[in-house]
This record gives sequence, structure tokens and C-alpha cells, in this order.
Amino acid sequence: MADSSDNTRVSTEPLAVEVHGLRQSYERGLFRRSIEVLHGIDLALRAGEFVGLVGPNGSGKSTLMRVLAAVDEPSAGSARVFGRAPDHAQARRATGFCPEDSPFPRELSAAQVLDVLGSLYGLARAQRRERAAELLDLVGLSASAKRPLASYSRGMLRRFGLAQALLHQPKLLLLDEPTAGLDALGFEVFERLLESERARGTTAIVSSHLLSDLQRRCERLVVLVEGRIEAQGTALELVGDLGERARFELSVSGLAPRELELVQREIERLGGQSHGVQPAQFNLFELYRRGRARAAP
Repeated sequence: MADSSDNTRVSTEPLAVEVHGLRQSYERGLFRRSIEVLHGIDLALRAGEFVGLVGPNGSGKSTLMRVLAAVDEPSAGSARVFGRAPDHAQARRATGFCPEDSPFPRELSAAQVLDVLGSLYGLARAQRRERAAELLDLVGLSASAKRPLASYSRGMLRRFGLAQALLHQPKLLLLDEPTAGLDALGFEVFERLLESERARGTTAIVSSHLLSDLQRRCERLVVLVEGRIEAQGTALELVGDLGERARFELSVSGLAPRELELVQREIERLGGQSHGVQPAQFNLFELYRRGRARAAP
């Protein structure tokens, strides 16, 4: 009798990210009142998956990123990065974090910051200098490598943030509002780096309050509203969550002009307009409002 285990192979490789019941609270105000920012988040990412974290400002996106990057310790629940706590040495080495605001000393140059970070990641001196030069060239900052960060524009700081997050070739990228303040060059750099990391098999979480930043770049979207996951799925699935009157675009090929006119007339007769089959740049305000309504006492 054949061993059934030969036909049933279960992968023992851990998920890239596992979050269970995650809660995060901060003390604020004169009387240090505790305010809960994340309310029991559950989330899982497979290795190599690109996930977009979308939600209005103040929804908890940055807080979740900071917990996964081991900047903050969660108040309750658990988080794992490739099977380990985020503050474990191996999890830290596997994670590249680009925060929304640059936390690096402004009196240091880009080259100096990358050299310090490279040494903390255990890169040999020659290796980290070669890697730093390569990345600064990729993000268009080679000519400004020795200038202090204080002299950088916001767009230059965002490009530098991308470079430092990639310095040690992490397996998990956490990009918090990475397109904020980017100019045309920055967007080109961002797209090129993302495609390179996708080809390398990197896992990524990219956050934004703008759906257009994430829709094309991520295969799955997670909608975070007031510290709770309101919805998740592909862009097409989220459109369906908005109801029968959600906006779609219809793209048609293989029809003669006269036949296409008949299709268009039928669509218009039903009260619609024809444009494409891919999800449109739909509005998430309804999902946001639904989340607020559920969070209300």
C-alpha cells in the first residue's frame, strides 16, 4: 500500500507575514489617556506577494508598518515575520522599512547613513560601499551622495528612503506612503525598483491613502479603516463590495464598428456607459464610511 504522504505534501515554509489579534495603543494628552489605534488586526502574506494597504489618514497604516518593522512593540496580539517576532535578529535582517518621514540625522550625508546602516546589517565595508553607490545611482542621487540630508528636497528624501530600505536586499519590504512627495523622476525610479524587487521574489506591503498608487502595483488590497480591516481582496473583488452600481470599465475587441454600436446602445439603454474590463479608479469613500459606521458605539 502506497504511503499517502507521497501525494500530500504540505509546505513547511513560514508565511512572510502573520498577524493575529494585533492591537496597538498609545498614551496621549495631558492625562496620558490610552487610545487604541489598531483593534485586533488579522493578516497573512505569502512569500513573494505584493499587498497594498489602503485607507484614509489616521486609519492605522503607519502603526501596522512600525510594528512589523520592530519600531513599536504591540500592545496585544502577535506578529511574525518569516516565522519570527519582528525584533528577532533574523527578522530584522529580512526586513527593509521605508517610513513616511525620514528618521535619519540630517547632518549626515546619504553615503554616511548608508555606510552606518550597512555596518549594522553586517555588510563588509567594500560590500556596503559598492551597494550604496549602486543604489544611489539607481535613485538618481549619485551627485548628491556627499551632501547632508538637510539639504535634500522632500522628493530626494523619499528616493533616499527607498535606497536605504533596499540596502541589505531584504526579503520583506515595508513602504509607508512611498510616493508622497515624489516628482516624475521619483515615480519612474519607484516603478523600476518595484519591478526589480518583484522579479527577485521579494514580499512587499505598500501603504497609501490613494488607491491609484496601489491598484496596478499590488495583486491584493487591504482596506484599513479606523484600525480595523474593512475589506480585502483584488481590486475587482472590492468593486463588487460596493454593490450592483459599482463602476467598471468594459474593453471590447473582435467586433465590427456596427456591432459595437449595438453593444453601446444596449449598455446606454440600461443606463450605463461602456469603457473597460479592468477595475476603474473607483472611489473607496463608501468602504470608509461603512467602516466608521461599524466602529461607532
